[in-house]
Amino acid sequence: MKLHISPSLRHVSVLHGKGLKEFIKVQVASKRLSCRKLFYSILFFTFLLRFVFVFTSVDVIDGENKCSTIGCLGKKLGPRILGRSHESTIPEVIYQTLQEPLSKDELQGRSDIPQTLEEFMVEMKKGGYDAKTFAVKLREMVILMEQRTRMAKIQEYLYRHVVSSGIPKQLHCLALRLANEHSNNAAARLQLPSAELVPALVDNSYFHFVLASDNVLAASVVATSLVRNCLQPQKVVLHIITDTKTYYPMQAWFSLHPLSPAIIEVKALHHFDWFTKGKVPVLEAMEKDQKVRSQFRGGSSAIVANTTEKPNVIAAKLQALNPKYNSVMNHIRIHLPELFPSLNKVVFLDDDVVVQTDLTPLWDIDMDGKVNGAVETCSGEDKFVMSKRLKSYLNFSHPLISKNFNPNECAWAYGMNIFDLEAWRKTNISLKYHYWVEQNIKSDLSLWQLGTLPPGLIAFHDHVHIIDPFWHMLGLGYQENTSFADVESAGVIHFNGRAKPWLEIAFPQLRPLWTKYVDFSDKIIKSCHIRAS
Repeated sequence: MKLHISPSLRHVSVLHGKGLKEFIKVQVASKRLSCRKLFYSILFFTFLLRFVFVFTSVDVIDGENKCSTIGCLGKKLGPRILGRSHESTIPEVIYQTLQEPLSKDELQGRSDIPQTLEEFMVEMKKGGYDAKTFAVKLREMVILMEQRTRMAKIQEYLYRHVVSSGIPKQLHCLALRLANEHSNNAAARLQLPSAELVPALVDNSYFHFVLASDNVLAASVVATSLVRNCLQPQKVVLHIITDTKTYYPMQAWFSLHPLSPAIIEVKALHHFDWFTKGKVPVLEAMEKDQKVRSQFRGGSSAIVANTTEKPNVIAAKLQALNPKYNSVMNHIRIHLPELFPSLNKVVFLDDDVVVQTDLTPLWDIDMDGKVNGAVETCSGEDKFVMSKRLKSYLNFSHPLISKNFNPNECAWAYGMNIFDLEAWRKTNISLKYHYWVEQNIKSDLSLWQLGTLPPGLIAFHDHVHIIDPFWHMLGLGYQENTSFADVESAGVIHFNGRAKPWLEIAFPQLRPLWTKYVDFSDKIIKSCHIRAS
């Protein structure tokens, strides 16, 4: 009799041998077994082997750190039955060597460390090294590569910090040329607005927009895009707030480049009566904040010299040093009710936005008694940008934050906001803002690290009315993943982030959406070599 078992163990065949007698019985160890018993025994062991294979497979699927009941049984019985071992075939000496600490100084000045994987493989083939030497060489090469990668990332963050924090020479030139025009050209010193239009500045039948900026070119783009896309430009009043040094260049620009029939007002902070009387909390907070930052941050050199912190932490600290985060232009929005005591509602625009649609329908939105109309930033198709919650901005490891707020509560955005000033005046929002800024300073900036949005999220808590995300698309200054079609269809696009559209580090495919509102044929623009790309 012949017994045939297929390789897959799916078929068992008993074939004829020397006749019918051999087919019916088999003699094993002086005992006679029927063909039927032998056949069923083979089937049983075949099934058992396949079952063990299933055990082992389930355990692999469960993963390295998990062990199901079936998987554990397969893991324990499978290797024993099959004569296999599940132990790693990698020598233990390799693990031990790779886990040994290696200081940075040990690699300095070394010329024998492979620089690429190809060099490493060639050296291993030629040298005939043992496992320990292999692990030593591999560890040295990987650690050296990690150090170089870390340094390259930090250098990139430092360069971006320098570029985004400084003033491009073209913009500096523009400010100087306009200041000169203001001194020598009477047409650049016009009263803005003209005397007959002054009553419109406090007339609530107009659409009032507020822009705080010390960047003339950026302010001109916001103003031009706002007026050009408005269906009722004759009903638009744009209040531009700037600082003392930028006031004359700003006035000169809008005197020489009027946006009629819209009404443009240019005022410096010292022109506001409220701002010049007594102590201004925001200025006091800024002074204290600046002292704390210089004391605990140590400047960009000290931050970059840190060899223990991760590159993303260093990037966040460098970003905190950006002057805009301690600029009065950034903080001044919290005092809108005092700056415009006669107005009921305004739309506040940042100077890094571009308006692409008519914004006057914003006045038709029912705010339900809320103060701040804003776009939520915790939901949307773009998960990179629209995934921000309170825990993204506030330090919930601090008890003062954790006991007062919910880390998973949705955040909202500055940049394009509707402010109901009437409702605002009935609240303590401004006082709450200054209280929390003071608490952050007292805690050595441990409640949050940068910007005016974190204290804004706290101060406007429970006073925010969520508006349609169409009105405000964010993130164009720090990522380029958003589709161009989506950007073009948004009402207002916001270049928040380091890559401002007037800087060389701007994303080239997004920059045309901003430059389309700059007249590069203008005499002053051309004289300062300001170009589209």
